Amino acid sequence: MYEALSQFAQTWGLLLFVLLFAGVLVYALWPGNGERFQQAAQMPLDDAEGPEGFDTGKGRNHG
Repeated sequence: MYEALSQFAQTWGLLLFVLLFAGVLVYALWPGNGERFQQAAQMPLDDAEGPEGFDTGKGRNHG
């Protein structure tokens, strides 16, 4: 019984993960998603806005 379940899980589990990987790969490389990923990549570098409710201290004279 254990061997049968183990064989089933290994076979179909491998197939499931291969299909999942292929789906993620297609999503990541889909031409329409390039702009979205480019914007997400630039978010940490954008100093125009801070997190909501977070005081960045811009406009103040620190010193």
